[in-house]
Parts: sequence; structure tokens; C-alpha cells
Amino acid sequence: MELNKSQLRLNFIARFLVIVIASSVTGVFDLPTSHAESPEQNSGIDFDRDIQPILTRYGCNSGACHGKQRGQNGFQLSLLGFDSDFDYDALVNDSRGRRITPARPDESLFLAKPAAKLPHGGGLIFSADDAAYQILKEWIASGMPRSIPGTPDLLRVEVNPIQTRFLENRSESLQVTAFYSDGSKRDVTDFATYQSNESPIAAVDEHGVVTVGNLTGEAAIMARYSGHFAVFTASIPLPEPIAESEYSSLPINNEIDRLIWGKLKTLNVRPSEAAEEHKFLRRAYIDIVGRLPTAEEASRYLNDTAPGKENALVDHLLADPEYAEHWANKWADLLRPNPYRVGIKATMSFDTWIRDAFRRNQPYDEFVTELITAQGGTFRNGSVTLFRDRRSPDELTTIVSQLFLGVRLECAKCHHHPFEVYGQEDFYSFAAYFARLGRKGKGVSPPISGSEEFIYVSDKGEVKHPLTNEVLPPKPLYGNAEAIEEDQDRRVALAAWMTSSENRKFAQTMANRVWADLMGNGLVEPVDDLRATNPASNPELLDHLGEYFVEHNFDLKELIRYIMSSHVYRLSSQPNPTNAFDTRYYSRRYRTRLRAEVMLDSVCQITGVPESYSAMAPESRAKELWTHRISSLFLDAFARPDPNQDPPCERIPDSTVIQTLHMMNSENLSKKISADIGFVKQLSESEKSPEELIDQLYLSAYSRYPDSGEKLQGLEYLNQSSENRRKLIEDYLWALLNTPEFVYKD
Repeated sequence: MELNKSQLRLNFIARFLVIVIASSVTGVFDLPTSHAESPEQNSGIDFDRDIQPILTRYGCNSGACHGKQRGQNGFQLSLLGFDSDFDYDALVNDSRGRRITPARPDESLFLAKPAAKLPHGGGLIFSADDAAYQILKEWIASGMPRSIPGTPDLLRVEVNPIQTRFLENRSESLQVTAFYSDGSKRDVTDFATYQSNESPIAAVDEHGVVTVGNLTGEAAIMARYSGHFAVFTASIPLPEPIAESEYSSLPINNEIDRLIWGKLKTLNVRPSEAAEEHKFLRRAYIDIVGRLPTAEEASRYLNDTAPGKENALVDHLLADPEYAEHWANKWADLLRPNPYRVGIKATMSFDTWIRDAFRRNQPYDEFVTELITAQGGTFRNGSVTLFRDRRSPDELTTIVSQLFLGVRLECAKCHHHPFEVYGQEDFYSFAAYFARLGRKGKGVSPPISGSEEFIYVSDKGEVKHPLTNEVLPPKPLYGNAEAIEEDQDRRVALAAWMTSSENRKFAQTMANRVWADLMGNGLVEPVDDLRATNPASNPELLDHLGEYFVEHNFDLKELIRYIMSSHVYRLSSQPNPTNAFDTRYYSRRYRTRLRAEVMLDSVCQITGVPESYSAMAPESRAKELWTHRISSLFLDAFARPDPNQDPPCERIPDSTVIQTLHMMNSENLSKKISADIGFVKQLSESEKSPEELIDQLYLSAYSRYPDSGEKLQGLEYLNQSSENRRKLIEDYLWALLNTPEFVYKD
């Protein structure tokens, strides 16, 4: 609706008069009782405290409406209200104040459109009888004050109840309370926004009413109000209770088992039985050294009758040099740059530094400190390559916070994080730790970048807030850090704060990564997104693992040993009637497809034919590759990271038709199986009987002996012809490699 010049002039005069009159009156306008419960609450309507929550509650400043980059129909608000000055100006002053009519508030576009009195793209948002409408109307009538002197700050919000175990009732009404710096509080249930992380398990409506269905599990309900969060947990157990004696009789090897059994008890879920010993054997080799056991190793373990052989195997594998290569390759995924951007020699130097740290079993806190505070040349100190690749404070902020603290700050770079407590000031204050990095050399010059670059600490460099232009001092995301001397490397203070035993997120983030690698699923998913609104499936266990990691001096091997010694690690993937639904609570094993490098190295081991890689020494293994730029159709088919992606890189764990077709039709695989230097030829020329041949093949591919049915079927096949013995063995091995039992870690 457009206004003519006379209407605009009258509008301006009316606005002026209302503001003058309102400025002489204090304490006249009180909030509706539904919005302000405490009599001590500061009177008057404050834009930040009272108006912004309404705009957020009704989605006016959301990304789908006026909060998107260019707004909607000429009217733009900051996303989720992160910039109140901008929003106030857009409402009151933008377009010559056409959105507000102070003398006749009901006729303001700001009210008439959401109330559907005028055409509105968003439709009816609220009616004239709603509390939100009345608050907005009263704010306009009072002269649209930007702020009310003495308005207290919002400290926190709480939700009540915090948790409900739904046994019979299928719904729960939440109450959200805001607490302010002057000791007052108010019920903000109607002005909070709600979101469930598992809507099929527990859904929530706009009024905070949680409704659960028939699915078993837990869901976290986020209540958000004015940038603060509270979380309600809905727990829906199976209807049939399980006797206490069943849980008390479960094996407890360590505290992990106790905490898992406790969680399963709340859901009335029974864990699966223990896995067969060959499955534990295969898991242990895959998880620790990144390959299958050889036939000889499998046979020796299966025939061993000594007690405690499981723990002895774990100790043996952790001492194997292949451990360092396998686990270093995982961390290289997260840090490895594109060599066409930073240079081949710098990338190799970085890879060497990472692998050396794992070979020395360097404590994790020392590893991170050395990386974060690196100085020197990229050819001499590989860790410096991080700062050659990430060249600005904001780039370093996102990777450091996500990798080492499990905090995804990318959103806070431009606006307040929609699911976190962090805003722009938090982002750029953290970025200030990296503001004084100096560089000497030619820098990056893709696609060659061949020169060495030197990183040093400069005495200049600041980070400014993008809106206020204020120079921000370095400040951690939470808690307190030590004061920084003027001539001190700011990164040293950052590393000390990050790796402190008091910083729970640092230890928990790494513990969650290790748990996800070993158990098939993180306690928090994604593994680098730890926040109140994305809670762990077992918060007590995550706390415990983080504490254990700290208590054992950030020793990664010790953390792996501890997890693998639990009974939970040794459960079968075979579900029972109570846990078939479970994908989060570890009542059974979750099968996962083998990592690309594990697959290829195991194929080479079984066939006896090594792979040949460019830019690598002869007989190098896939887990030793220093860049994903080294070509391999097999590794690409099984979803190694795209070399053009920025770290941290996430591998796609799903199986695909491409992978199946590659295993069935790969010329390279066929050549390995039929090679004259390979394992099949040796078997065919050996004196082994058909029974022994079948045992050898099953031990090589599956780490077990065949059962009676498999043995009988294999004998029928291999006894077809003595003249084609080699060809029959080739086909038999090819068939074994093209099965889920080979492709998956069970």
C-alpha cells in the first residue's frame, strides 16, 4: 500500500507529536499480564527485550521471510534479530517511515499486514486479539522507543519440566521462563520458538506442547528465546518393562558398560548377545591397524584358548607400526590441504608431521598445541602448512573451533547462530587470536604454489567487529583465558585455554570422534557439532569418556584400549525383539562399510598383489598415501574425500551401486586375483586338499572357518575339475570378495 505526500506529511507530524508526548510520560504502558508476570519488571516496552522476540517467534526475521539476504518485498530484517539497530531503523525510519502510523497504530502496515487486514505474502500471522498484536500496538502508541532506560539484561531461560519419561501420557506442555539481571523473571512460553531433533519420536508445536508417537527412543526439544536456549528431553520407552535382574546380570568390564546398560534400562531395551570371536578379531584389526587379519593371524587367534586373549590382541595391535599409519590417515583427512593450492612439498611436509606425531604416540593436547602455535617454514615444519592453507583469521576460526572444540561457528560470522549462544562478537573475538600472524614468501599461487613460506608472529594485526568497527581483543568462546602480554603470541594463550583439563569440550570432541570410529556412530552426530541443542545420546557417557581422556594425559592409545575393552564393543549386530529400532543407544553393533583404504589394502593382502601408486614407494599401502590427488579408481569408488574439498572432510559411509559394480567388474581386481605372482596361483600349485583350500580362503576373506554348509558347497564347486583348479579358486575367491560379509565391518 503506497501513501501520497499529504498522508506521509501527516504521518510524520503525528509521529513527532506522539514521541514528544510519550517522552514526558514514564511508567504508563505496562505489558499484558500474559507477557510480564513479575511486578518488579521494568515498565515500558523495550525493542530488544519485547519486540525482537515477537519477530522471531512468528518467523518475521527468519531466512524464509524478511530475514533473508535481500528481505521480502522491499522489507529486510536481520536474520533472527542479530542486529537490533538495523531492524529498528528498518521498521521506524526506512521508506520514510511508511510501515508505522503512530497516531493510528492499527493502520500501520507493520500490524495490518500480519493481521491480514491488508494483503500479506505470509498470510495471517496473528489476530488483533493476540497478545503479540497488542504488545506491538502498544509499542507504536508509546512512540516506538528504541530502548527503555534501566531495562535489565536477559541472563538465561529455563524450561519446565526438563525431562519426561512418557509411559502413559502422550503429551507434555512446556513452560519457558526468562530470568533477568535485576532478579525478575517472566513466562515467555508463548514467545519462544521450539524445535525437535527427532520429530518422528517427539514432535512439538508452536505453543510448546510436546506429543510423542509409538517410536521408542529419546528426542531433544529446543526452546529458544532471544538468543538463549533451554532443552527438554522426551524419553519414550518400550511398553513392556524388563526385570531388574536382567540388567544386573549383564557383564560389566568397565564404566562404559554400566552407563550403557543404565540408558537401555530407561528404554526397556535388552542388549544383543556377544559377537562371535572371529567378528571381534576382524573388528579389532580393522579399527586399530586398518586391515583384515591374515589367514595365519586369524587361525592363530581362533585356536588360542588362553583367557584374556581379547585384551592381549588389542595390546598387540596398538603396538603395531600400522596403527600409526591408519590413525594418522584419519587425521590427515581433517587437515590435509589441496596440494595444487598450497604446494606439493608443503602438503607432503604436513602429512609427514601428522604421521610422526602418531608414530610417537604424542599426547593429543601436545599435538594440538604444536599445530595451533606453529611457526617457521613450510618445508621444515609441516604443521605450519595449516596457516599457509588458511590465510585469514576468520578461516582459522572456523576450522579450529570445529575440529578441536566441536563448535560450528560459521553461522556466527554473519549473524547470531540460530542454534547456539554465539554471535558475531564471539566469532571475531576468537578470530583475534590469529590476527598477528605474519608471512614471508611468495604465498599461494595455484596450481603450482611451489615456494616455501615462513610463518611468524607479528607485532601488528587486529580484528574488528563488522558492524560496529570496534577492535576486538582475543577472547575464548566460553570460560576464561589467561591475560595476554603485548609481545606474547596470542595463539599460545589460545592453546593453553583449549587444552586445559577444565575445557570439557576439547576432550569430549576427540573422545566422540574416537567413539564414532570404533562404534560406528558418534554419541553426538555430526561428531564435530557439540551443543546444547544437539545433545549426546548418552550425555553421562560422553562426560565420562572426556574425563577418562584427560585423566590419562590425552593418550589416544589408552582411550582406544579402554573403549575396546568394554563389553559393549563386543556386542553382536544381530538384533533381538527389543532393540531392532536402535541406531543411537549401542544395544547392538552397528555395521559399517569398510573405509576405502581398508578395503583396498585388504584386497592387496588377500590376493598377494600390491597396488602401484604414483608418487609413492613400491608396495606402499593405501593408508600411507599423502594426498587424495594420487589416482585410484578403487579409492574413488569407495568414497575417499574429494581432493577439492576444504577440510574437515566427511566421507560418505553409504554403499552405492557404483561400489558393487566396481567389485564385480574391476579389471584391476580381476588381474590381482589371477596374477602369476599372486596368492591364488600359490594355492593352486600347493599340496593343500580342497578342504584346506576352503579354510584358507575363508580365513583370508572373513577371518573365520566355513560352517558345514559352506564347506559342503565349496567342495562341490572345487571338485568339478582337477584340471581347472586355479580357475576354480580364482572364481571362488572373487565370489567371497563380492559379499556383504567382506565389504562390511560387523
